[in-house]
Amino acid sequence: MKEPRPQSPLFVKTYDFLLWLIPLALKFPKSQRFLLAERLSTMVLDFYDLILEAVMQPERQAERLDDADRLLTKIRLYVRLSYDLRCISLGQFEHAARLMDELGRLMGGWKRKHARGERGETK
Repeated sequence: MKEPRPQSPLFVKTYDFLLWLIPLALKFPKSQRFLLAERLSTMVLDFYDLILEAVMQPERQAERLDDADRLLTKIRLYVRLSYDLRCISLGQFEHAARLMDELGRLMGGWKRKHARGERGETK
């Protein structure tokens, strides 16, 4: 039987972020659940979609990665807003910040690798 292909760390970490964020967003105060929580959840799902599209559409990979990078910046701002509005605790904010920083580093590495490949560099 064929071994399953290992998942990219970016996919795994994004999936883990989704698993953590969605239940948390459902616990936002009612006043923010249908505005901020829904927007934040949708943006993280859209981020996941963009990185999946970057793999499935190699001819548009650079564009999809740039879109995902911009969206991650927006997600960071919405997480900060969630903290400032007291929808999440300091510990939850710090955890989210660590996860988003890791996503940013992984995506930056992928973008650099893609850019080297387009220029024909090996390393």
